[in-house]
Amino acid sequence: MKLNIPLLKEICEIAGAPGYEQRIRELVICEVSPLVDEVKTNNLGNVYAIKKGKADKKVMIGAHMDEIGFIVTHIDDRGFVRFHTLGGFDPKTLTAQRVIIHGKEDVMGVMGSKPIHVMTNEEKAKNPKTTDYFIDLGMPREKVVELVDVGNPITRYSELIEMGDCVNCKSIDNRVSVFILLETLRLLKDKEVPFDIYGVFTVQEEVGIRGANVSAMEIQPDFGFGLDTTIAYDLPGAKPHEEITKLGEGTGIKIMDASAICDYRMVEYMKQTAKKHKIKWQPEILTAGGTDTAGIQRMNDGGAISGAISIPTRHLHQVIEMAHKEDILASIALLENCLLELDKFDWKFS
Repeated sequence: MKLNIPLLKEICEIAGAPGYEQRIRELVICEVSPLVDEVKTNNLGNVYAIKKGKADKKVMIGAHMDEIGFIVTHIDDRGFVRFHTLGGFDPKTLTAQRVIIHGKEDVMGVMGSKPIHVMTNEEKAKNPKTTDYFIDLGMPREKVVELVDVGNPITRYSELIEMGDCVNCKSIDNRVSVFILLETLRLLKDKEVPFDIYGVFTVQEEVGIRGANVSAMEIQPDFGFGLDTTIAYDLPGAKPHEEITKLGEGTGIKIMDASAICDYRMVEYMKQTAKKHKIKWQPEILTAGGTDTAGIQRMNDGGAISGAISIPTRHLHQVIEMAHKEDILASIALLENCLLELDKFDWKFS
């Protein structure tokens, strides 16, 4: 299988801040509709792609559509825009970066801050905060207010490029998982699956796993898989125990993160499936941060037997992020085979 780079590029580049996922939702519905038996949305804006299986059990896969972004909070007398974050950012990476305010039309801006030439030594020594920044649209206030309102969402500006063996773009978190879920459903289109599959493209994960929570309560899954990026800290200065995962070492099988301890039965099933199909994988333990896995696992009557496929990603929650092509392909292969063989494993407690 070869990566569909044009589709991945379109998915990563399109806008969709938490609570403002309209554009990415439209793209997902267009792509997934020919692949499954039914597509629907719920009130919060999650997209359900449903493929019927042989037995009366449900498996939910969660891949969040939203990306970290910002929201306009104020326009000053000179037309500079203040903002609040939607999701977690590393502030030091914002300096002089381009962003897009999605107002009456899309308006390009640049993150501005105090020039280093006029900073005091004390200011230079401090770590930057998001509140140190403003957005410069290059136009006076009277033009800005014609196009921009308080409450408009803001996203990063970055084009997807292939860089060595990797892809590099804003919003690899979590658009790479949207891509993986779409491509997996494409592979399963003409195959018989054991259980009903609910591929859920969720909203508002970056501000608290909100979409996955409500969908799990509605679907009441028996089994669950989260799809999300994870830290690849395989960088200069990192100690081996800090790396979490490495690029090019395969898809990540989550053992735990700060929001969920994956069911040990699911972890073992995923390991066995990877070994059986010769899929390269690596274990993942993330001591901070969470994913849709938590909502899928817990927000239903009795809980769901849940695990997660994690895509190693460098420069996470920064202006641009990077994932390895082979890790993406391995993630697709693992999800496909896990869904096809879910009825072949002994799920009893041991």
